Amino acid sequence: MPLKPINLIRMNPSEPHIMVSDLTMAYGSFVVMRDLNFTIDRGDIFIIMGGSGCGKSTLLRHLVGLKEPARGKVRYDGVSFWDAESVDRDLLMKGFGVLYQRGALWSSMTLAENVALSLEQYTDLNPAQIRELVSLKLSLVGLAGFEDYYPSEISGGMQKRAGLARAMALDPDVLFFDEPSAGLDPVTARRLDDLILEVRESFGSTVVVVTHELASIFAIGNNSVFLDTEAKTMIAVGDPKKLLAESRDPRVRNFLTRGEEGAEGTR
Repeated sequence: MPLKPINLIRMNPSEPHIMVSDLTMAYGSFVVMRDLNFTIDRGDIFIIMGGSGCGKSTLLRHLVGLKEPARGKVRYDGVSFWDAESVDRDLLMKGFGVLYQRGALWSSMTLAENVALSLEQYTDLNPAQIRELVSLKLSLVGLAGFEDYYPSEISGGMQKRAGLARAMALDPDVLFFDEPSAGLDPVTARRLDDLILEVRESFGSTVVVVTHELASIFAIGNNSVFLDTEAKTMIAVGDPKKLLAESRDPRVRNFLTRGEEGAEGTR
């Protein structure tokens, strides 16, 4: 079966699944964000939101282990990611599934080959077992029968779903999404939101989503952090619906209403 970092995951219900403490993100001397503090509980759909250029995708890179913080900690079930030994970090990362903004499918591989790649690299499953599991993952995202199609032969929405199937290949503990609705029409974007909710309910995964799409934020998010470019730090945290109803910060309200305080359709 797929390898998972079970030796590192304690699943203590009293402890947050992910805890970010005093995090500063920087490129050299340029500080992107400072003093980030928030927690993500197991099973949350956590939204990273804010205006363009605020560092949403940079924060995601810190969470998935692609960039080391200038300062601060990222903990998974109490394990400090960047203080762990490299072999333990690798084990933790095997519990991550990532859906990139553009799908990031290998164009020279079929959908089945894309999904199978991590199974071939990180499990001892034989080819028949891998084929069976790949077909299952593709069917879960509505792509049964498309195993032999190449990415160029399917629509953008289908590519996103195929990317999700690949992200789910190793039954990850945490799923990360970078602008999953980018470039999709509203109907396809809503279907993808519904699929994210179904995946969370079926597998119990914690989900972290970078997005600026209000429809998605309110449809799927139950927890969030709001990054502000001018302040260079977080200025709000919590359920997006509660932030809309209760926040008095004009920057937060402006973002969540697109500057239209009377936008009742988002309430």
